[in-house]
Amino acid sequence: MAGEAGEFGSGGSWWSDDPTLARFVADLVASEFTRLRPGSRALAGHPGGEAWRNGPVEADSLEMLQLSAALSEALDLAAAGASDYLPTRRTFGGLLDICRSALPRCGSHVIFRTSGSTGAAKPCRHRLADLEQEAEFLRTLFPERRRILGAVPCHHIYGFLMTVLAGASPGGARLPVVDIRGLAPAALAGLAMPGDLIVGHPAFWAAFVRSGADLPAGVQGSVSTAPCPAGTVHGAIGAGLDRLVELYGSSETAGIGWRDDPADGFRPMPHWRRVGEAILRRTFADGTERDVAAPDRLDWTADGRFRVAGRLDGMVQVGGVNVSPDHVGRRLREHPWVADAAVRLMGPAEGDRLKAFIVPAPGAPAGPELHRALTRWIDRNLTVPERPRALTCGPSLPSNAIGKDADWTVA
Repeated sequence: MAGEAGEFGSGGSWWSDDPTLARFVADLVASEFTRLRPGSRALAGHPGGEAWRNGPVEADSLEMLQLSAALSEALDLAAAGASDYLPTRRTFGGLLDICRSALPRCGSHVIFRTSGSTGAAKPCRHRLADLEQEAEFLRTLFPERRRILGAVPCHHIYGFLMTVLAGASPGGARLPVVDIRGLAPAALAGLAMPGDLIVGHPAFWAAFVRSGADLPAGVQGSVSTAPCPAGTVHGAIGAGLDRLVELYGSSETAGIGWRDDPADGFRPMPHWRRVGEAILRRTFADGTERDVAAPDRLDWTADGRFRVAGRLDGMVQVGGVNVSPDHVGRRLREHPWVADAAVRLMGPAEGDRLKAFIVPAPGAPAGPELHRALTRWIDRNLTVPERPRALTCGPSLPSNAIGKDADWTVA
């Protein structure tokens, strides 16, 4: 099993590189803590050194069960009989030890959860050999890389493909990976060097463009997780970036297409082709094929490229994370002072977060007191991407002349 689990030439599988495995475990555990404790700070610190490895996992027994389940699911550790040992290891080094010993027996698959705080996340199982097939193509898009600057977590499929699998050369050498999630976007001006590949998401690149920083020549970038506005792409190029490659796909499908000009359609990756109006055919690493439904509405052009015409599942993107406005609205209606609520993504002139329209329940306080109370409740009970950052109140939800739901303007 381990032999087919995505090998980098003579360099072994991805988990054989200890810093890479540590990054994966740290990102997954931190993400799970954020889910379990949405009103608290995420787990602090990134993997590195003995202090991190020997540090305790500050979780109670119930949280430890959830953390263990998430790690077991992602790395398929149950297939190696290792799941039962995870809750007993209360340091990061202990968790790594179990993963390191089990992965040679179970590492032919990786399971990613659909990203975002949707209330209905689902596991998406991928053979590592098929992910490596895609990574081999991704390496051809950025042939001159010397380092990877990552602004995305590596336990999500985009980060895993770009900073873990595509971060290894065919000969087995691994590129240095620098985590830049905690840096101000303007800091890239002093950090980036020729040969760097910056792996980001649309909100990251928008913040970089707004910072006014410039990059040295010879730096490339990638973007995924949501449509990237053309203005953001052009702004990044204007700031010195050689090119910004947009990747299209999903947790269920992995990467499907790419483009490096927002005026063009996406080109399908070599292992994908169109076989119907909304059907794509994937050719896997072992030569087998399977037809899958496109994750979005796709408009195809005569030259075989496609544009994304809209989501099919009602999700929106906030900071590179899939969020369900319907789910957030349901959560808001749980508050005793909320009779009804509507949630939408802000318009282009309003911002890039969610907004909520609240119909107060009878007996709810008015004005600033209600706003302060709801804001405190939102910060305690919703994850960062889920939190509406503009609250508007009124006696009934906005609707148009024929009674259909309508948008509203943030004051």
